[in-house]
Amino acid sequence: MSPTLGVGPAGIGADYLPGELEARIEAFVAHYNLLRYHESIDNLTPADVYFGRGQTILLERERIKRKTIQHRRLLHKTHAA
Repeated sequence: MSPTLGVGPAGIGADYLPGELEARIEAFVAHYNLLRYHESIDNLTPADVYFGRGQTILLERERIKRKTIQHRRLLHKTHAA
């Protein structure tokens, strides 16, 4: 028996109370779709893509990246002088 997956001799969820397996599956699906970044969709969540927030997020990330690189170059230039 696998304590992490709740798989028992009678099948998946054999050692869970009624409703507990459904709650765990719902929690996993919510995490997978709402919180977990997916490399295949530019490190966005599926919810970001579905609700049309993807492009805005990517543009903001690019703005932050450019600003960070500019700041690092300035620090390097200051310390090198």
